Amino acid sequence: QNDPQAKEVLDAMSAKYKKIPAYSADITSSLINEVDGINEEFGGKITVKGEMYKLEMDDQVVINNGTTVWTYLPDVNEVNIDTYNPDEDEISPSKIYDAYKKGYKYLFVGNETDNGTAVSVIDLVPNDKDAQFFKIRLFIAKKDHSLKSWTMFDKSGNKYKYTIKNFNGNISPKDSAFSFDATKYPGVEIIDLR
Repeated sequence: QNDPQAKEVLDAMSAKYKKIPAYSADITSSLINEVDGINEEFGGKITVKGEMYKLEMDDQVVINNGTTVWTYLPDVNEVNIDTYNPDEDEISPSKIYDAYKKGYKYLFVGNETDNGTAVSVIDLVPNDKDAQFFKIRLFIAKKDHSLKSWTMFDKSGNKYKYTIKNFNGNISPKDSAFSFDATKYPGVEIIDLR
């Protein structure tokens, strides 16, 4: 059963982001596995415009213009190009705010304080038992309905936590910002998987 209290919080969050045509934010990505003693953290920046996004992390850059996805790996100076399939995309930065509307049950877990901010905690559980992540936990600010962080749990004990800071909803990037420009990466190896 879907939880009406969770739905209220999720709907308010979704409505907030729907009103913003484009935004950027700093994002921290952590991989935590308590059993294996792993706690890795990467910093980066995200820019989103509608369905398009550019995620710039220390170890990779992912660019999606709504039809094509480029994944650039700076360590080896190579880019993989693939066709974007919205059905295969688990939780993309442009979809996290609406994910609950399709394919998930949701549950209000409770209220907490996250880095001094009062947040509502909500779990999304996929209807598909074979999904890569068995749970996604969202931390949503009570005051302004903004998404502060989310954690994805996979079956092998890994937790992927994403934290958003320095949110800026007053940007207007060109569409061309959401494609990979090979001329800016001399000698880049292009692997076309399309």
